[in-house]
Amino acid sequence: MAVGIVVIHMSILARVCLANKRFAPNDVFAFVITMASQTQLTWYGHAAFKLVTPAGNVLLIDPWLTNPVFENGKDELAALKRVDAILLTHGHGDHVGDAVEIGKRTGAKLSSNYDLAEAMKLVLGYPAKQADNDTTGHMGGQLNLLNGDVSVCFVPAFHGSAVVKDDKSPPVYAGNPTGLVIAIRNGPTIYDTGDTAFFSDIARVSDYNKIDIMLVCIGDHFTMGPIRAADAVKAVNPGSVIPMHYGTFPVLTGTPEAFDRELKDRGVKTKLRVMKIGETITFPEHD
Repeated sequence: MAVGIVVIHMSILARVCLANKRFAPNDVFAFVITMASQTQLTWYGHAAFKLVTPAGNVLLIDPWLTNPVFENGKDELAALKRVDAILLTHGHGDHVGDAVEIGKRTGAKLSSNYDLAEAMKLVLGYPAKQADNDTTGHMGGQLNLLNGDVSVCFVPAFHGSAVVKDDKSPPVYAGNPTGLVIAIRNGPTIYDTGDTAFFSDIARVSDYNKIDIMLVCIGDHFTMGPIRAADAVKAVNPGSVIPMHYGTFPVLTGTPEAFDRELKDRGVKTKLRVMKIGETITFPEHD
C-alpha cells in the first residue's frame, strides 16, 4: 500500500481553531490522537534521522546530530530524553556521530551488524548490556525489536566501515557496511541505503518488502551521486524517496535538483520528497 506524507505545523492548527469557533475541543483531541497514531520522521541533516512509531517508540538512525549543517544540533541532542534504539549502517564517524553519548544517557539499545557493535563497545565504550545479540545481527538477518513494534533487516551496501577512537588512533575493523530495511508495525517500511555505490542487486531489496519510503544518499564523492541514486530508486521502486547525505561538506556536490532531473529522465514515478533540516514529516497509518 502506498503511504502518503503529511506535514502539519501546530501554528496551522491554532489558526484553524481560532478561525472556526465551531472547531470543538473534542475535534482537537481527536486530531492529536490521530497524529500520535502515525509514524513521524525527522531529518537532522546528513544521514541522521529520528523515527517515532505509532506505538511511541523512538529510534535514531546514524545519529550525528551535531553535524555542521544542523545549527540546532547541540540543543536537540541535549533535549533527547527518550531513545529506545539506535540503528547504525556503518562505523564511520559521520554516522556513528553522537551514538555513544545518547546511548549512555538514555539507555538506548544498539542495533547494527555484530562486528560494528563489538567495535562500538570495545573502542568507543558503548554500554555492553545495551548491545547484545538481541539487537545485533548480520546481513540477511531480520531482528524484531521493541516487542515486535519494529523489525530491522540488514542488507548489503558497497562502502567501507571502521571505527576510530580519536585522531591519534588507527581505524578498527567494524564489519561490512549495511543498508537497513525498517518495517514499522501499523506503519511504513523504510529502506535506508546507508552509504553505498549503485549495485545491480539493490533491486532485490524490494523482493521481500514493498518499500514505502527510501532514504537514499545522493552526495557523490564518497557515495552515489544523483545519477546512480536515480538508478537505485528505479531499481527498488519505492513509493516515496527522500535524498540524504548531501551538502554537509563541499565535496558532497550532489543536489536534490540534479537528483530530480535524473529521476524524471528515467521516467521514475516515485514521489520525491526533499526534507528541510530539522523538519518532521508524518506518515499515515496503514489500513
